[in-house]
Amino acid sequence: MSEQQLAIAVDFGGTGIKIGVTCGADLVDKAAPLPTQDFDSPESIMAAMCATMKALQRKHPQVVAVGLGMPGWVDFYKGVLYQLTNVPVWNHQVPVREVMERELKLPVVLDNDANCMGYAEWKLGAGRGLDSLLCLTLGTGIGGCIVVHDRILRGRNVSAAELGQTSVAFDGRVGPFGNRGAVEEYIGHNEFTADAVARYAGAGIHKTVAECLPYQLELAARAGDDIALQLYRDFAEKLGCLIMNMMYAFVPSACIIGGGVAKAGDLLFDPLQACLKEQLFPVHYENLRLLPAHFGADAGIIGAGLMATDYAAGCLQ
Repeated sequence: MSEQQLAIAVDFGGTGIKIGVTCGADLVDKAAPLPTQDFDSPESIMAAMCATMKALQRKHPQVVAVGLGMPGWVDFYKGVLYQLTNVPVWNHQVPVREVMERELKLPVVLDNDANCMGYAEWKLGAGRGLDSLLCLTLGTGIGGCIVVHDRILRGRNVSAAELGQTSVAFDGRVGPFGNRGAVEEYIGHNEFTADAVARYAGAGIHKTVAECLPYQLELAARAGDDIALQLYRDFAEKLGCLIMNMMYAFVPSACIIGGGVAKAGDLLFDPLQACLKEQLFPVHYENLRLLPAHFGADAGIIGAGLMATDYAAGCLQ
């Protein structure tokens, strides 16, 4: 692994696009985030990204490659993005790698943002040294990365580990592709917040959306608010169902969880452990490590940078 080389890295989010320069596990420079929803086309988004990356390239001429972590349907091998999750204007196929390499004159690697998060945690974070991992990132959607036998599982159509679309209720809410009970339809940030507003309203308590964001709910739960505590228990039950399914499917050595709601720590992890203990074969439960992401909110951008330098060195796994 080329841990000491510099890369320009991108962590593309539904609300903001983080762009920085990485060196191994360190984020050594970062630009002001680009507001995702301000753009009206893939072309305008890429033009703004390229302008920011060129400015970083001028500051850091030692940069050897570019890594892009983008949410949605990504063909890692072709460098093509088919659809960008939660960005309505990006609804068609774009050869992102080709465009970026032409503009930046550097090797470019493109992958799903959750795979970038998983790569960081696998190579240098909480999963370092393990050959099989389940990585989950909890945000607007639920992203997943699966590592098996020291390889990221990409699958046919390079769409493996879209775990937010897996079902926790066969007759539940309808997902974006007609799939019922998709887990992110219950525990994505927006859904978690909307459920909290409704739960409080049902108890005769008016709370705004701003008062029901994950951080506010964490504060309320830690202050002993019964509704907030139950919301976290319910969240853990649904997330536990997803992890249970993955445990029976491929028995990873560890499950690493990052993203916004994961910052609640014991409020999430304690009921999650209890749910898994109830549902897993004892040997599976006893050997599973349930771990918070080491890199936190920077996991995606660190992973994109690591992928870029490994790609440039010809050792990307």
